[in-house]
Amino acid sequence: MIFYILYSLFLVLIAFLMCYVVVLLMAPKEDRKDPAWAYSERVCETNKMAIRCLFCDKISNGGIYRQKAHLIGGDPNVASCPKVPSHVKEDLKAFLHKKRELKTQLIHEQELYNLDDDDETEEGDDASSLPPKSQKRGRMQPMSSSCGSTGKTKGPMDCYFSQKSGDKEGKSGNPQIDAKTILRDRAITMFARWMYDAGLPFNCVNYTDTFSAFIEAVGQYGPGMKPPTYHEVRGPYLKKEVAEVNKIVEEHKVEWNKFGCSIMMDKWTARNGKMIINILVNSPKGSLFLESVDASDSSTDSTKMYSLFKSTIDSIGAENVVQVVTDNASENVKAGDLMSAGYPHIYWTPCAAHSINLIFGDIFKERPFSSIFNQAIRVHSYIVQRPLLLNMMKRFTKQRSLVKPAKTRFATAFLTLHRMYEQKSNLKKLFVSDEYTNSAYGREARGRESADIILSPSFWNNVVHALKIGGPLVKVLRLVDGEQRPPMGYLYEAMDRAKEAIQVSFSDQRKYKRVFEIIDKRWDSKLHSPLHAAGLVLNPELFYDNEERILGDEPLWNGYYECIEKLIPEESVQDKITEQFSIYRNAEQLFGKNMAIRQRKTKSPGERVLICCFIVNKLFLYQYYVLKICSTSTVEWWKQYGHSTPDLQKFSIKVLSLTCSSSGCERNWSVFEHVRTKKKDLVY
Repeated sequence: MIFYILYSLFLVLIAFLMCYVVVLLMAPKEDRKDPAWAYSERVCETNKMAIRCLFCDKISNGGIYRQKAHLIGGDPNVASCPKVPSHVKEDLKAFLHKKRELKTQLIHEQELYNLDDDDETEEGDDASSLPPKSQKRGRMQPMSSSCGSTGKTKGPMDCYFSQKSGDKEGKSGNPQIDAKTILRDRAITMFARWMYDAGLPFNCVNYTDTFSAFIEAVGQYGPGMKPPTYHEVRGPYLKKEVAEVNKIVEEHKVEWNKFGCSIMMDKWTARNGKMIINILVNSPKGSLFLESVDASDSSTDSTKMYSLFKSTIDSIGAENVVQVVTDNASENVKAGDLMSAGYPHIYWTPCAAHSINLIFGDIFKERPFSSIFNQAIRVHSYIVQRPLLLNMMKRFTKQRSLVKPAKTRFATAFLTLHRMYEQKSNLKKLFVSDEYTNSAYGREARGRESADIILSPSFWNNVVHALKIGGPLVKVLRLVDGEQRPPMGYLYEAMDRAKEAIQVSFSDQRKYKRVFEIIDKRWDSKLHSPLHAAGLVLNPELFYDNEERILGDEPLWNGYYECIEKLIPEESVQDKITEQFSIYRNAEQLFGKNMAIRQRKTKSPGERVLICCFIVNKLFLYQYYVLKICSTSTVEWWKQYGHSTPDLQKFSIKVLSLTCSSSGCERNWSVFEHVRTKKKDLVY
């Protein structure tokens, strides 16, 4: 009996062993062809995804694919191996590249196999290459419907290649991803070639709003789209665009009537020597390019400048204009006085950026700043006028260049000194190096002079002195000349803080006394305006944090009330504004809400629109583009929480949305000069 039991157990054991052997034989063999296995090993057989790196012993749980990413590096989602040799990385990269090429080749072969040869088409070969026509011209149909697909979204190439119902995607899983990459590369190649042929500037692709819409519209049309003709773009579509821009202009005019606007006039000299005055209108909605005037014979005549002021004000509406902003030229100052007599409610405001630039000019006329500026110019010009020496310098400065100082842009003198100070040690290494001293430059008189300047301790001490003076002023210049927010509510406080920063930088008052005299002279006589005082009082970001100091500043309040009396002629409205101000000052009603308090400094920015209109050969050719500019937080704050004080709210938005500078778009004028310069682009 025991024998039969043992015999039965033995048979069961034999059967179990045979089943185990069969399972092992039938199980799929592990694919160890991937070269990453040469540098990896599996941690245990129960978890096939856990793999150990043989270089750093790190265990990853993503399989051999993730292990390859660990060895190659560069994947932000996978930690790189710090000990892997470079030749291993290159071998694995070459393996992946070869694998991708093979996959791409298979996709192309699959597309060729799926081509249908329709011999029954009556329209000929040309008709078979075109996609089906849409039902209605002008309406953009979905790509799937235009290609006759149902249920599955297809790309534009599906209009050319029809897939059979029984076809499979193959081993690649999703070949559509790689196919789209190839198609995009082809499209960009053709587009770039057209850009090069047409001579278009590279930055034209940065107009992403209109350019992206154009690309999307072409993609929705599908293959076979007929390109626009010369007469289409210069005729009906130009008129259509003019009508569209006119609608936007009307929206701006509504804003002018509601909150007022600023007239900005900026002079620049064209390459042909003509003096051009560009006229813009700025409001809370953005800046509108109104017109360009050839002022070659009248730019220095105050009477003719006043006539230009007057004609522009009358065309916009005197009741809508708050200020006219120009530079500090004498003819503009006199024209501003004439305008104040004819339009007592309109301010003439000097360009803050131009005024600060003149402050820099006055400072660099004083010693020791004038001497170090001249020395910096001599060193800079000596280096850049000699290409071999310039290349030698860039090897020491790691390809960093020195800022070119401009004779009329005095702020660039500070930037030049700042860049030279950043490269102080590298410049010293250059002028003491054997490469320089043994060269012809080291034996020249100007070369020895430049070396003496760079190696002089007194030169660098004076540079530090200039940087301490100019640094705070450059911050103010960036504020008023920037595109982030209208600075009317910040300029008054910014100038005070700049002077405080300069004072803190020096222990000896004699080092900055003369500089303060220069700043005060320009500020008191030219730059300061009651608008700046009103902007500070109505700026919640600064008012509540400095309330005690602001409430005790009598000149500040004198400017604030003067601004109310000038901009608001109705006495009843003036009284309402003064009554409602106490609600704002005490943070009552909506001003006292936790959100209003929290968002005094954190109100999210929006977008503003810059619309440009050009006049070409007595025909109006309108062009516009959206400029990404952060809308000021103070204006948005008043729009959100100023409803408890409606009259004060309207006055605050009118003041805080004003610009302080007429040079905000100056950087674009050199581009505008080249518009329609070629004969083939002339509009007759």
